[in-house]
Amino acid sequence: MKRLLARSLVAGALAASSAFSFADDEAKHVVVAPHYGDTLFYFWQDKWFDAITGLMVSQHFDRLHFHDDEAEVLRGGMLLSYGLHNEAGDVFAKLIERGAAPAVRDRAWYFLAKLRYQRGLIPEAEAALDKVEHPLVAGLEDDRQLLRAQLRLAREDYTGAAAILEPIKDSKNSGLFARFNLGVALVKSGDPARGNALLEELGKTPVQGEELKTLRDRANVALGFSALQDKKPAEARSALLRVRLVGPQSNKALLGFGWAAAELKNPKEALVPWMELAQRDSADAAVLEAKIAVPYAYAELGALGRAMDGYNEAVDLYDAEAKRLDESIAAIRRGALVCALLEHNPKEGMGAFGSIAELPPMPHAGHLAQLLAGHEFQESFKNLRDLQFLDRNLQGWSERLAVFADMLANRRQAYADRLPKILDSARQVGLPALERRREALATELDQAMDTMDGEAFADPRQRDLLTRLQFVQKALAEARDPELAERARRVAGALGWELAHDYPARVWDAKKALAGADKAIAEAKAHQAALAQAQIDEPAKFDRFAARLAELGQRVTALRPQIVELARLQQGQLQDLAIAELERQKERLDVYSGQARLAIAQLHDKAQIAGRTDTDAKR
Repeated sequence: MKRLLARSLVAGALAASSAFSFADDEAKHVVVAPHYGDTLFYFWQDKWFDAITGLMVSQHFDRLHFHDDEAEVLRGGMLLSYGLHNEAGDVFAKLIERGAAPAVRDRAWYFLAKLRYQRGLIPEAEAALDKVEHPLVAGLEDDRQLLRAQLRLAREDYTGAAAILEPIKDSKNSGLFARFNLGVALVKSGDPARGNALLEELGKTPVQGEELKTLRDRANVALGFSALQDKKPAEARSALLRVRLVGPQSNKALLGFGWAAAELKNPKEALVPWMELAQRDSADAAVLEAKIAVPYAYAELGALGRAMDGYNEAVDLYDAEAKRLDESIAAIRRGALVCALLEHNPKEGMGAFGSIAELPPMPHAGHLAQLLAGHEFQESFKNLRDLQFLDRNLQGWSERLAVFADMLANRRQAYADRLPKILDSARQVGLPALERRREALATELDQAMDTMDGEAFADPRQRDLLTRLQFVQKALAEARDPELAERARRVAGALGWELAHDYPARVWDAKKALAGADKAIAEAKAHQAALAQAQIDEPAKFDRFAARLAELGQRVTALRPQIVELARLQQGQLQDLAIAELERQKERLDVYSGQARLAIAQLHDKAQIAGRTDTDAKR
């Protein structure tokens, strides 16, 4: 049931998005924020602790854009699944304050009310249900009305419950449950005729599924015992005959059917169900009662010897059962129950859905079957298992914090080792000399551009030609050869034309290279500034990490003893619940044993009276 509540609440959370339809819980939902998808990944694997811790971390760092409201509803639903209904209520209240979609918050309040009702918190459940402002969708409105009626029944307001249940008794989703509760409410509000008629109708309705069949059996058992109280054994038999022979209500039905036959002065017929019932597990109160009902029927038939034997067997059984209960109580006090339950019902994570699936291998564990199936014990056991999970989790964090401390120490050492080398490398770069060289080059470039000096931008080939040309021109000036001088002049003109042609492109290349140098120098300056700042920031960062690790270590160290103590108290509560249940069973055994001993005494009295009568008759 809780799994369905939490899953339905998540569907309500997803419905906050326009991509999701309330009418179809299986509709596809587009997850925009990857961190929200990560949370859902763990959630749908029933890894609740990983899901909620990851979700809260993502919320802290504001990573859930476009999913804020649905993420809050999801968090509220998981808090609800852990039984933290007050915290979940705060989440839903904040959603209302910031204007969450009405359909989302109404659905959240409904599930909060349902969980509170399951925990027996009736006023708190009513307060949550009163906050639902609009009819629910996706088939939940009938369930909401049924919950309203159940809250009225819990407060013994049977008339008010009947008024709520009347309109939904024929609904498709909750009609049978509403009809059962309406029948009970009418009977208890003073209209037994109509209430019994509804229960009669339900008791004859063909149904499918174990849950509905059990509901029909409950209706027939309720009818049967109500008829027995009204001294209508024939009607009781008719109702109880419709109860399945194998089922949760079968023992009560067999017991009631036998008493109906006895009321009809037919003890022989009463023996049939009672003898069948007496062969069943004696941990059930109905079976224990059948142990004295069988000899009662024999006594009514006049078989006083068999009745006496039956009562003696019942007394022996009750004594043996009481001894077994004492053994179970002693084992529970030694801690055997809780240890065996934890061993045979393991669960890795922390969550609300780990039920007790296997009885512990301890003396006479059957005495505890009904208690272990009860909500109070299941919740207490879940709390103990969650506390143990938290202890393991804290132990794991204690180990991880030690690893983080080692990592931090390694980082400190690596920083200390690498810093001198980096500083030495930065000094070797010679940034001031590079800046002076850049300024000199910029000055040369400006002068060359002012004079439009193409030779300043000549490449190595052209420089070589210029050098050779100057040598030739100097040689020709001494030789005074006009023809060679003309040829040299033409070569000089061609080289000058080439330099002039290449001048614009080479000026652009020079400017580009100078800009590149400026960028490199700026990056070097930024690197040096960052290096200087890092020498301030990194040690401070290491100190902050060290302080954070120390703080977390202290918190973990302080929390673990608290968790251990809470687990010890929770184990004690579990043992107290089990012992209290077994003590109640012992008290019931004492009552039955007292009745059996009284019946034996009465049979002895009858035998003595009969003996004296026979003696007097012979005289």
